[in-house]
Amino acid sequence: MSVRLYVGNLPQTFDAKELEALFTGVGEGVRFKTVNDRETGLCRGFGFANVDDQKLAEAVIAQLNGKEFGGNSLRIEISERRDSRTATPGDRRAPGASQRPAVNKVVHADEVDSQAPDPRWAGELAKLKQLLDSQKAAV
Repeated sequence: MSVRLYVGNLPQTFDAKELEALFTGVGEGVRFKTVNDRETGLCRGFGFANVDDQKLAEAVIAQLNGKEFGGNSLRIEISERRDSRTATPGDRRAPGASQRPAVNKVVHADEVDSQAPDPRWAGELAKLKQLLDSQKAAV
């Protein structure tokens, strides 16, 4: 079973091959994906690594957590799904806090739904729909 790791404190710009070399230095079977800003395309400072087994995940954490990369000290830990986190005081997601109704959202998934629209273009799609609606109203 695959283990998902949170990799934080990444610089905004870095060479992905360098980071992959760090992971492969620990062992084979580590796949990494950075989380980029939708508008700038730059790294948001974190990403996720999928590791083939628990022992390799522990080795990655032991060897790379706190290691300097691109001028920053990496933070690597086992990723938790949002629903498994415990609430803290003042947390907007705490039970009883005013929030939107729960929606069955996937926080992260190992499989990509090829039929789903790319969320990076949601803002552009909304603008296009408004443009089409205004053109239909003018006709």
